[in-house]
Order: sequence, then structure tokens, then C-alpha cells
Amino acid sequence: MDDIAPPDELAAVLQGVGPRLRRVRRERGATLSTLSAVTGISVSTLSRLESGGRRPTLELLLPIARAHQVPLDELVGAPRVDDPRVRMKPIVRRGRTMLPLTRQPGGLQAYKVVDEAGTGEPDPRTHEGYEWLYVLAGRLRLVLGEHDVVLAAGEAAEFDTRVPHWFGPAGDGPVEFLSLFGPQGERMHVRARPKRP
Repeated sequence: MDDIAPPDELAAVLQGVGPRLRRVRRERGATLSTLSAVTGISVSTLSRLESGGRRPTLELLLPIARAHQVPLDELVGAPRVDDPRVRMKPIVRRGRTMLPLTRQPGGLQAYKVVDEAGTGEPDPRTHEGYEWLYVLAGRLRLVLGEHDVVLAAGEAAEFDTRVPHWFGPAGDGPVEFLSLFGPQGERMHVRARPKRP
């Protein structure tokens, strides 16, 4: 038997979305105009969503959840799940595996990174934001501006990402580390496609 909510239950969930949207927006001190500017959704559509005159869809709710930095579940009133484990798929690129440690969209993101040896020569890049690194195992080479340092297990670094930076394994073995960064870092490290050779 399918686990589809009965029509009455679904209608009740949808009716509760508008008041939640209004509450979350007001708690953050945002106006409909500022939310419209951030999400690209018109003020009239946002107003109709909050008043219940417009049916909520994923295409409308996802940008709002990102703008408010809340999980989508909070906007739709999904029941809380007692399992606190983060279950996300690893991202693998050029010998680097990134395991997301955060579930909420936007804001500060945390990743456990396993970087295999031989990922290439330093190619420092810049972007807006700030980043924190903490080495769990192995040795991590960090090139930051005119600095070229090696971090061992238990050591950490923090830096402004507007300074040209690059990091990767120092030596023959892999390195495991934690990386924390904001939305700009997520675009750079997770979403950016590698340069073609």
C-alpha cells in the first residue's frame, strides 16, 4: 500500500504553509520586497503564498528556504524525524571526495574531505568568503598568498578566501580534513566545474 497522505491531511498541510512562510519571514525581519529581490519571486506571488491564495510548489519553496537558511521541512511543517544522522551522497572530483556534514541549505557548510595523493600542482584561486580547515589524518599542504605551509593531524587554519589559496595532500599519502565555508565557498569547491586541460 502506498504511503500517500489522505486528501484531507494533504489539504491541512498545504493550508499551514502560508502562515509558516509569514512567521519565518517576520522572524528574520524581512519584507516581501527584500525576499523578492533575493529569491526572484514576485512580491505578489510571495503575498499570495503567505495568504493561501497560491498553492506552494517546490519551485517556489526551495528559493525561499535558501533565502531564510531553513530546512524545507520547517516551511511545510513536516513531522520531525528523530534520526539526527546526516545522509547525503558524497561528491567526488579529481581524486577528492567531499562528504557533506550539514543538511540545511545556505549559510555555513561543513564537509569531511578525503584528498588522495597526486591531485596536481597548486593552482591558487580566490572567491568571497572565509574558510576553516582542520586536519584529521595525514598532512595537508596549504598555499595561501605568499605562505606555503604543511598542517599535520590536529592542526587547523582559517583564512579570508579573497587571498589566493590552494590546498591538497602534502606527500605521497592521502589527507583527511574538515572544511567549513559559506555559500561562496560552496559554489567554488562543490559546484564549480574543473578547468579543461
